[in-house]
Amino acid sequence: MPRFQFVVLSMLALAIAGMPSARGEESASIRIGHFPNVSHVQALVAHALSRQNKGWFEARLGPGTKIDWFIYNAGPSAMEAIFADSIDLTYVGPSPAINAYSKANGEEIRIISGAADGGSALVVQPDQALHTAADFRGKRVGTPQLGNTQDVAARAWLAQGGLKVTLTGGDVSVLPTQNPDQLGLFQRKELDAVWTVEPWVSRLELEAGGKILVDDSDAITTVVVSSVKFLSAHRDLVDRFRTAEAELTQWVLDHPDEAKALVAQELKAETGGEVKPELIAHAWPRIRLTNTVSRSGLDLFVTRAKDAGLLKSVPDLSKLVVGP
Repeated sequence: MPRFQFVVLSMLALAIAGMPSARGEESASIRIGHFPNVSHVQALVAHALSRQNKGWFEARLGPGTKIDWFIYNAGPSAMEAIFADSIDLTYVGPSPAINAYSKANGEEIRIISGAADGGSALVVQPDQALHTAADFRGKRVGTPQLGNTQDVAARAWLAQGGLKVTLTGGDVSVLPTQNPDQLGLFQRKELDAVWTVEPWVSRLELEAGGKILVDDSDAITTVVVSSVKFLSAHRDLVDRFRTAEAELTQWVLDHPDEAKALVAQELKAETGGEVKPELIAHAWPRIRLTNTVSRSGLDLFVTRAKDAGLLKSVPDLSKLVVGP
């Protein structure tokens, strides 16, 4: 072959190799965060199926799609991961999402779907006369993490009841404590109450005799958040994810027994502890799955965050929620 033809063919081969193929455009890797909480039902089910090589999202987002799952204890950590470009999407509570949106001046965070409402509560020691916020003067209240949805709800409720709540003291001590540690502290009477989410609410009830004082049943508990960078670069993929998420929500509603079993398996894999079917069954009715996001519910969390002193100004939420 003449040298000129060889050079031309070689350059053409390199050019073709550098072009994205149809399959390459369809394939993708998505990094998704979630928590080992029953309020993250869809994520737990999908993660369990990924472990079994029966991936729900993998099968619906295009050939070659790979899902990398990341586990967080609470919302602020997940939002830090979004900011650091360590994950692309995450299941998270509305308070950390709104706080992150506000900090970034509305430029880096978008809610792409709802996931769950309800499933969080204030649980108190059974032998203490704790009936109103005023009764918590001098008490210790555990929450999952500073600034997470339950932490904000607890601080706002206590402040609305007339108590001074600060980060370092005040009339009542709000102590951010990882969910797995809350149970032992509550059992040892080192916490007088805990505001947390399922399955930890049920564990405090069933294993420590805790009593529910406030059932935050109407609150938005879980939404799905995307970084603006990922949304802008992969809008079609995000739209397909949103559709697959809605299909998964419906599947869970139609197959509760199978879903509960997958949730129990995944929680065991993530926490290393045995998760009894009775615990999942006890927690399940408190959680309402949904793919919609209530604007009034988001406004409520803005108010709560302001009352808790964790949000100084009210952000314009007009860009926060992105629909299909």
